[in-house]
Amino acid sequence: MHGKEEWLKACVDMVVMDEMPFSVVEGKGFRRFCNSLNPHFQVPSRRTLVRHFMVMYDTMKQKLKEELAPHRVCLTTDTWTSVQNINYMVITVHFIDCDWNLYKRILNFCVIFNHKGNSIGKLLESCLLDWNMKKILTIKADNPSSNTKAIDYLKSKMVHWGNGSLLLEGKYMHIRCCAHIVNLIVRDGLKKLEKSILCIRNAVKYVRSSPKRLEDFKSCVKKEQIECKGVVVLDVPTRWNSTYMILEVALKFEKPFGEWEKMMKAHIFLGLVKMNRISKMGWLYLITL
Repeated sequence: MHGKEEWLKACVDMVVMDEMPFSVVEGKGFRRFCNSLNPHFQVPSRRTLVRHFMVMYDTMKQKLKEELAPHRVCLTTDTWTSVQNINYMVITVHFIDCDWNLYKRILNFCVIFNHKGNSIGKLLESCLLDWNMKKILTIKADNPSSNTKAIDYLKSKMVHWGNGSLLLEGKYMHIRCCAHIVNLIVRDGLKKLEKSILCIRNAVKYVRSSPKRLEDFKSCVKKEQIECKGVVVLDVPTRWNSTYMILEVALKFEKPFGEWEKMMKAHIFLGLVKMNRISKMGWLYLITL
């Protein structure tokens, strides 16, 4: 019996560690694989797996509570909206143990109704009470006013928690995210190059908009003998580091872009010739521009 319990625990560990869906244990291929390794192992159903997973979760949560109890911790929180238009919030804790080792643990990842300060503050309060976590050093968050309101709300509640929950009455509790501040500064500076960056971004979008265009562009790269294993990438306008990447890659492919532009012009004008929209002499003149 002890062996079967160990096998089941190892199966749950695998699903958690590899971030696999619970339904993986019901796949024919997985069951055949397990049977070939150990015919005595009875592969659990997805429901059995979930039940054992929840037991493991409760055990690990209690263990982490005991681990966090003696420490004054720092929190990081952020909210965002998914492509499904659902609001999410994550709360992460950072702490240093007696041997000066830094640890990071995710406490909560959940849906939040909106991005208003009171909603964020109440969710923070609920999470801290659930974890019995009252000794907070700092809370790091982005710069919107809603985060300031959220932390002000939390401080008003922590005043009544006692046990030295607030240091210096929470004067230095709110830490602005340095990465967010740097991102705002760089984005403001990039506005001077907005037109140039937009042109490069549109060119990359056009190249990547179909497999045929991307293949034609790769042939231009090969023709120019550019030694770069990467391909043109799109940036996320709100993240300056990704804008840096698109510019860095586009600079390496400057000559292929020029060659590819000539190729596209030739294709367009050839199409016009076939439709009798332009004479052959006119086409020869235009592609030499």
